[in-house]
Amino acid sequence: MVNRPSLLPETDLNLKSAQWIVFSDDTDIRVLKLLKRGFRHCYMIMQQDDRWVIVDPRCDKTDIKILPHPPHFNFPRYFSEQGKTVIRVPNLNTPQKIMSPFPVSCVDAIKRVIGLHKYWVITPHQLYKTIIKIQKKGL
Repeated sequence: MVNRPSLLPETDLNLKSAQWIVFSDDTDIRVLKLLKRGFRHCYMIMQQDDRWVIVDPRCDKTDIKILPHPPHFNFPRYFSEQGKTVIRVPNLNTPQKIMSPFPVSCVDAIKRVIGLHKYWVITPHQLYKTIIKIQKKGL
């Protein structure tokens, strides 16, 4: 069982803009089965101006959808109750430089959305540990 940090209380869902990363085992790609259980894929859920948006980078395309749920629906809790690990993305200081030119994975896509310039973060579990470390520092 993965040790998950507690989710935000219901009142924090009233923010105009917030981002969470969802880590899961969901994958149809055999080679990804070699990655740590529970951290074989990652995607984002965002709350933007009373709308929920999902950004799901796949190997063949990136799905971006506005979800038909009310703003008070707690997607972080919903995905957590499904056994997925969900963490809130802290505000990051984004350097004004070009990110890695290498092929884009789900981790790279999420790093681009949140502005995380850590070239050594290549697996979902490394991304999870990095975000947790940033949260603990309070940056």
